[in-house]
Amino acid sequence: MSAEKGLVPAVWLIAGPTASGKSALAVQLAERIGGEVVNADASQLYADLAILTARPSAAELARVPHRLYGIADGGETWSVGRWLRTVLPVLGELRRLGRPAVVTGGTGLYFRALTHGLAEAPEVPEAVRAAAQARYLAEGEDAFRSALRGLDPAAEARIAPRDRQRLVRALAVAVATGRALSDWQTDTRPALAPDLWRGVVLNPPRDALYARCDARVRAMVAEGVCEEVAQLDRRNLDPELPVMKAVGYRWFAAHVRGEIGLDEAIAATAQDTRRYAKRQVTWFRNQARDWGRIDETDPGAQLDRLLGPGGGAGVT
Repeated sequence: MSAEKGLVPAVWLIAGPTASGKSALAVQLAERIGGEVVNADASQLYADLAILTARPSAAELARVPHRLYGIADGGETWSVGRWLRTVLPVLGELRRLGRPAVVTGGTGLYFRALTHGLAEAPEVPEAVRAAAQARYLAEGEDAFRSALRGLDPAAEARIAPRDRQRLVRALAVAVATGRALSDWQTDTRPALAPDLWRGVVLNPPRDALYARCDARVRAMVAEGVCEEVAQLDRRNLDPELPVMKAVGYRWFAAHVRGEIGLDEAIAATAQDTRRYAKRQVTWFRNQARDWGRIDETDPGAQLDRLLGPGGGAGVT
């Protein structure tokens, strides 16, 4: 559910796949309504990979205030719950100041936590978590998924391939509590009241989206992504940390180590970016069905479509 048509909401939610133009639209909207942009992208939380994660540019940051970008160190692990606990005081502050919030990003679970709530399962004993991790390493992902499917089929179905961290977490919760993580997560209530927000998903045509993904990767190289990745790679962080799983990191890291050529790193990153965008499109199609959709790719046309005639009765 979203704010009533024609009323300016306290919180705008702008979601969509990578490279769909969310940051540019968010800046334009914030300028128009006197608001601030708030990050809802898990990768853009981390300070270490501004280029690889396509954080807002210096020019965009200068146009309107931005919150929760680059606030975490790569050695940290941020969960959906930690983000939610951090963003809610920010939204509360903006509301007290009378400044609309424009929450934007590509992490669907962040938006779901805001609009549907989040019930975090109890803490899992370290011994149980370690046993689940060891089982994953010993049996491999296919066998591990089969075991998880018997305990929490909903979690197994929604967790992306190779996402070891979430697979291990889901199995460990089920084993430790005797209850599926998916069941814990149904005991929720929205963090945002339904009349406070309006949500929209950017949904550009597939060919245009993929072309933008490819162009973004080439632009990253020109902006210095290899130097950025090399700096993080020298820290020798745990490969299971979220920052190490940013799309493209492994390919550019392999390049700076001399393991593959730059052209190969670019091509592989572009392919992974397109695949990631496809998964995001599917997620928002299924999980944000009642949100408005914007198919335009031009930022000005997107804003016109969002606000509509008179600046307040656009996409619903």
